[in-house]
Amino acid sequence: MAVVWTSDLETGIEAIDQQHRKIVDCINQLEVAIEQKDSASVGRVLDSVEEYCRSHFPFEEDLQVRVGYKHAKSHKAVHDVFVKRVGKYRDRHIAGEDVARQFHDMLSTWLVLHIKREDKGFVPDVKRSIGGMVKGDAGEDWLSRSVAGFFGKGR
Repeated sequence: MAVVWTSDLETGIEAIDQQHRKIVDCINQLEVAIEQKDSASVGRVLDSVEEYCRSHFPFEEDLQVRVGYKHAKSHKAVHDVFVKRVGKYRDRHIAGEDVARQFHDMLSTWLVLHIKREDKGFVPDVKRSIGGMVKGDAGEDWLSRSVAGFFGKGR
């Protein structure tokens, strides 16, 4: 089942929300690959998720450290466990196992729970520390420029 971006997934930090929308796009691309029984596309989605992890997680972790989020270390540990899980799916896929549905289900569940339980936890610290970088402020802020550095504009 496709994942639909809804307001309950928004953190209120536009730069982070933009990044989260990218992983929702990956989930939905994976859904199409499953429907089409397209193993090569599954591999490309796995690549995209791994790239996302290499970009988004350090970005988010750096932001947490910058604002003094007290759970930054445990949040990073959650990310590290997730990266290992994705790597195991990657290995199984390369070995020829059909992991697409399992990966889709894990990724969909993990993302929604992670945003709602983990990511929303650091938002108040960001808003307190960096008032000009939250959703609703005019202009392109530091976070938006940083996102462009991680993901590139228009991707």
